[in-house]
Amino acid sequence: MGRKFFGTDGIRGRTNVAPMTADTAMRVGQAAGTFFLRGDHRHRVVIGKDTRLSGYMMESAMVAGFTSVGMDVILLGPMPTPAVAMLTKELRADLGVMISASHNPFADNGIKLFGPDGYKLSDSTELAIEVLMGEPAELIDAPKVGRAKRIDDARGRYIHFAKKTFPDQLRLDGLKVVIDCANGAAYQVAPDALWELGADIIPLGTKPNGTNINDGCGSTAPQLLRETVVASGADLGLALDGDADRLIVIDEKGELVDGDQLMALIALCQQSRGTLRGDGIVATVMSNLGLERKLGDHGLALHRTAVGDRYVLEGMRERGCNVGGEQSGHIILSDHATTGDGLVAGLQVLSALVEQGKPASEVLHMFEPVPQLLKNVRFGGGTPLETDSVKKAIAGAESELGDRGRLVIRKSGTEPLIRVMAEGDDPAMVERLVDRICDAVAAA
Repeated sequence: MGRKFFGTDGIRGRTNVAPMTADTAMRVGQAAGTFFLRGDHRHRVVIGKDTRLSGYMMESAMVAGFTSVGMDVILLGPMPTPAVAMLTKELRADLGVMISASHNPFADNGIKLFGPDGYKLSDSTELAIEVLMGEPAELIDAPKVGRAKRIDDARGRYIHFAKKTFPDQLRLDGLKVVIDCANGAAYQVAPDALWELGADIIPLGTKPNGTNINDGCGSTAPQLLRETVVASGADLGLALDGDADRLIVIDEKGELVDGDQLMALIALCQQSRGTLRGDGIVATVMSNLGLERKLGDHGLALHRTAVGDRYVLEGMRERGCNVGGEQSGHIILSDHATTGDGLVAGLQVLSALVEQGKPASEVLHMFEPVPQLLKNVRFGGGTPLETDSVKKAIAGAESELGDRGRLVIRKSGTEPLIRVMAEGDDPAMVERLVDRICDAVAAA
C-alpha cells in the first residue's frame, strides 16, 4: 500500500494546500494519538515547532486533534528538532511532534513524528497512522479530553543537554564564533549554549518574524555567514537550518566545509580516542567518493544508504556505528542523540579545534573531494524517470562513467524535483553527463 501523506521526512508541503492544512494536522493528531494510546497511564505528547508564521495554526490544530482523543499535550514553543526528540524521551511522553519544513521557505511547513524512544517513526508505523487518518476518529468522552500546557524550562533543558556533549575539560575561551541560526528554531538556544561555554559569539539569523526563516541565511544560504566570518576575523562560522538538525561550517578563510568533511573529522577524532564504534560510518549515496577513500586510508568503511537521515540511522543501528550523516549537514551522533543535531555536531567540531590548537582551515578540510555536480529538475507531474528517453540518457551516462565515478538519480521525497548527481575525476565529463540527463528529464 502506498503512502499518501508521509514522505522521506514526515509530511511536508505548502501551507493551506493539501496535505499541509489545519484539517490534516488535526487528523494526524487524532490518528497518531489513537495509535499511541497504549496502557492505562495518562498519555502525553510533546510538540515543538520552528518559527514559521503557520506554526501557530498547525500547533493549534494538532493540539485539538490530540486532546480530542484523550492525550495531554506539552507545548515547547520554538525548539530544534533534536530537542523535541530528546525531550520526548526525557518527559516519558508517548509521542513527539516537530512542526517544521526544515530548510524549506517559510510558506511551507511539515510534521515530523517521534516515538517514545526519541527515534523517528518507522515507515510501517507511519503507514498505520495514515490508515487511521482515513477512518472516523475515536473521540474520547468529555471528562477524559486531554489537557494542554506549556513548559517554561525547555530551552534550559536542551542547552544543558547540548553542553554535556562537549568535553568537560575544554572551554571555548578565546574563540570567536559566528553562529547563523537561519531565523529558525535554534535562534535562542544555540547562541546561549556557545556563550555559556566561553565563546565570543557573533549571532546571525536570530530575529525571526514568521516569514524570514531560511531567507538568505542558514545552512542553505551561507554567503552572509562567509562574509561575516572573514570581515570579523572570526575563527569559525556555524550555520544551522530552520529546525537546527543540519550543520554547515565556514572556516576562517571563508571556505565552506560540508557534512562529508565534518563526518570524516568527527569519525577520525573518535577513532583516535577509541570511542568510534562499528567498522566505519554510515552515509547516503550522495556522499562524496573522496570521503570513502579517506576513511579507507584509515581502515574504516563507508556504508551507504538511501537519502534521508532516517535511513542513515537505521543503517547505524544495524551495523553498530555511532557516527553517520549526510553531505547536506545532517550529522547523527548516536552516543548523544537519536536524530541529527546541528548544535551538537558543531560542538564536536569546536572541540577538535580546541584540542588541536590549529586554524579551522588546517583542521576541517580532511580530504580533496572528487568533482561532484548535483542539479535539480522541477517537474509538474507524471513519472519522468520511467520514460524511455530518460532511461536511455541514464544508461548512456553510466556506460561512459564506467568505474571512474558514480551516478545517482532520484526523485526528491519532499519536493517535486528530480535530483541528478554525478561525480568522477574528470569534472568536464561530470558536467556534460549531468546536463544531458537533466535535459532529458526536462523534455520528458
